[in-house]
Amino acid sequence: MKGLILAIQFLTRLPMPRVTANDTDFAASMRWFPAAGLAVGLFVSGAAWLGAHIDPWTGALAGLAMWTLITGGLHLDGLADLADAGGAAHKDRERLLAVLADPHVGSFGVVAIALQIVAKLILLHGMVMAGLFPALILIPFAARIGPLVWTLWLPPLHAGLAARFRDAIRPVHIALWGAILIAGAWVSPALLLAFLMIPIWAWHVRRRLGGISGDGHGAGIELMETGLLAAILAANAY
Repeated sequence: MKGLILAIQFLTRLPMPRVTANDTDFAASMRWFPAAGLAVGLFVSGAAWLGAHIDPWTGALAGLAMWTLITGGLHLDGLADLADAGGAAHKDRERLLAVLADPHVGSFGVVAIALQIVAKLILLHGMVMAGLFPALILIPFAARIGPLVWTLWLPPLHAGLAARFRDAIRPVHIALWGAILIAGAWVSPALLLAFLMIPIWAWHVRRRLGGISGDGHGAGIELMETGLLAAILAANAY
């Protein structure tokens, strides 16, 4: 239970009881990231459902506002950092890594955040119009299985957050959450595309960066969420 509390504290702004934890406890909390994603999904879907009683756009805006509020924009920071680093990639890998380590947000990062927010708003509108609230609950859950896989498969880019989690993840943890996702895919089979998106992102960051970092995890989560929103909407249209 300590691991679940720590995971929710780290990934969300939800009020949780205070627990005493060391670095080992914190690293082990990564096993519970998908459960924290499920909490995010419940709040996002609930807000969108309530807003939809006014009109679909209000539902979409309520869902997006809740998504940003409950996560504190944590993963958007990683998306912005990778976008800025990618903009510097035409020079050399050393420049890319230097930009990635810079805490300031550049023009590429601002554009990436804006596009991500607009994309989620439009896709959420489609989800609300189609009444796909149960599937919406599972999207943040599915996206947060990714960090477990990336941590296990990819070398840490530096001695940071991703490196601390590496020793805490075992294949059995991924298998258990994967089985739950398969069982939940009866809501929308398109959720199973998460099993394709996860290795694609792993391949991309390995090729471009050489390993995984906290920014890589955050950007991957954001892009998986948007990708799953689009995939579920597309599947529902046919």
